[in-house]
Amino acid sequence: MAITVWIPTVLRTYCNGVSDLTFSAPTVGAALEEIEAAHPVLYRNLCDETGAVRRHVNVFVNTTHIRDREGLETALSPGDVVLIVPAVSGG
Repeated sequence: MAITVWIPTVLRTYCNGVSDLTFSAPTVGAALEEIEAAHPVLYRNLCDETGAVRRHVNVFVNTTHIRDREGLETALSPGDVVLIVPAVSGG
């Protein structure tokens, strides 16, 4: 079950500059575990020490935010795209 994880430019430094990663994972949480194994520094920028997605990081499956689905238990299907989107703020 191949899914693609899109990495934004600001985080590509932590995964050898690639724009996307391909994994076989049944859920978003499993995809993040794959990231942890392959790119631990990237993972630490996405998730906290408890394994929760950091609050300034948004995760979408295709076009739906995981908080509007089942969170880390959101199921993935072959061909899905997981988008990592850091929050942007300022004043």
